[in-house]
Amino acid sequence: MLNMIQFGRPTALPPLLIVHGLYGSARNWGVIAKRLSETRQVFTVDLRNHGQSDWFDSHTYDDLAGDLAQVTTHIGPPIDVLGHSMGGKAAMVLALSHPELVNRLVVADIAPVTYGHSQIEFIKAMKAVDLSRVTRRSEAEAQLGDLGVEPALQSFFTQSLDVPEKRWRLNLDALADQMPHIMSFPETAGTYTGPTLFLSGATSDYVTPEHRPRIKALFPNARFAKIPGAGHWLHAEKPREFVAALSTFLS
Repeated sequence: MLNMIQFGRPTALPPLLIVHGLYGSARNWGVIAKRLSETRQVFTVDLRNHGQSDWFDSHTYDDLAGDLAQVTTHIGPPIDVLGHSMGGKAAMVLALSHPELVNRLVVADIAPVTYGHSQIEFIKAMKAVDLSRVTRRSEAEAQLGDLGVEPALQSFFTQSLDVPEKRWRLNLDALADQMPHIMSFPETAGTYTGPTLFLSGATSDYVTPEHRPRIKALFPNARFAKIPGAGHWLHAEKPREFVAALSTFLS
């Protein structure tokens, strides 16, 4: 089963499962999870090929949704689910394939569509870091900077670096091989009729008006909201506003 971190104790509200995006981890969501755990129990997970979870050659959304279904069953369904970016797609496939497991769904800055861009350049940058010369994360960040990675992403990527073991806690080879699956969204005949919030950054172009017909076809009870001044990393850029919007919807 996926590696999980638990925050808080059970309350009258359903537990919340938080699913990170590509190159992320359960630890990335610690601050958000702690704030939300004041009113409910919260779990964050490492998806396969990330963090402390197992590595596999396959990384499709059917794989990810199957992993999340196992976790959800372990926690005790139905639960609320929040997913960001790749994790949002995985959460959507979970709700579409196992609607009985999901009480409410929040999708953070992603749509159920195939995107034309790729994230492969970041895998190339991480693989280019000479880990034999790294004794602290700042040294890896400096190397990433020399490779053209912006400062915010340098810090984000190195959260998945095991400095003592001189290894990435990311299965970079598998993620590179499976990138076409990660950028896509599987065809499905299912629908999820539960309450759904598509929460986006106002300056992000990941969820556009053109995506709404596809979203409403799969999630007929979807609502839409934007956080002013936030981009794709809305939870990191505007954490207070993100938590406020999330708490309002889930309550």
